[in-house]
Amino acid sequence: MRAPRRLTSVAVVVLAALAVGGVVLVSSLLPAYAPNDPELLASGLDGAAGSAIGPDGDLYVVEPRAGELARVDRRTGAAQTVVTGLPARAPGSSGGAVDVAFLGPFAYVLTVDAGGLAALYRIGATGTVNRVADLGAWSRRHPPAAEHGVPAGAQDALEPYRGGFLVSDGHGGRVLHVAPGGAVEEVVRFDHDVVPTGLETAGRSLLVVQTEPHPHLPHDGRVVAVHPTTGATRPETGRVPMLVDVERGRDGLYVLAQDAPGSVGAASAPADPRTGQVLAVGPRGHLETVTDGIRRPTSLEVVGGTAYVVCADGTVHTVALGVS
Repeated sequence: MRAPRRLTSVAVVVLAALAVGGVVLVSSLLPAYAPNDPELLASGLDGAAGSAIGPDGDLYVVEPRAGELARVDRRTGAAQTVVTGLPARAPGSSGGAVDVAFLGPFAYVLTVDAGGLAALYRIGATGTVNRVADLGAWSRRHPPAAEHGVPAGAQDALEPYRGGFLVSDGHGGRVLHVAPGGAVEEVVRFDHDVVPTGLETAGRSLLVVQTEPHPHLPHDGRVVAVHPTTGATRPETGRVPMLVDVERGRDGLYVLAQDAPGSVGAASAPADPRTGQVLAVGPRGHLETVTDGIRRPTSLEVVGGTAYVVCADGTVHTVALGVS
């Protein structure tokens, strides 16, 4: 890929109707939403983190505790384990398989663990697990300006981009690109103390969810649109909840949010239960509630008029993106 210009300072965000590098990200006429209750689609997954829509149209969810990848039928909710043998989450840690994405017919899984063994794996046609890149080793060889005591980084999200994948590194405050052959490079670097998490693309532009370091105050969440070649941004400030993920839908941009951790200041504290929300992003960054009361959501997918919300307790919920 043609290496984008590295950014040393990136402003806040494109939560409004905005064109970045000629790409319109959000409709300026977002419909008024009638809040809808989430409906349970699937349960019983062994923990759940990142997700993706596969080439077959089903929902794929990583199970970090088991080190597995499950396929969830979007019509029936039936879940089936399709890949085993991924690095599993150690008891008391926050690692394991954290996200999944597809490149053509093949799934790729991002894994991390407390020992710094962050890696990207390619899933073969027969379910074989093959390591493509050792992101932990690369991060130790290429330390960011501020890594907050985690030399291997804290990789969080995986997103297809330019024939490879974008990977967010929360502790490194940057976004990496990983080629299918395993070559890694830094493409975006944020200001000190910014923590990038969820990722989405809009044409050639990148949409990056940001928080600030713990205690993740409710006004810290934001989405940043970055044109990787020109660095074009258009800031729009405002108080928004702690954001988890961002997805484009047919009506515009949607974000997954939750309140700050219940134990303020504790780095490993989970968010308060049932504070998860799906929000639609309107003009001038206005956030309109589509649904709330979700228990510790981890990932969001939008297909047509339906949002699929994956939660840490191993459940998947659907939310109708109906309008009032």
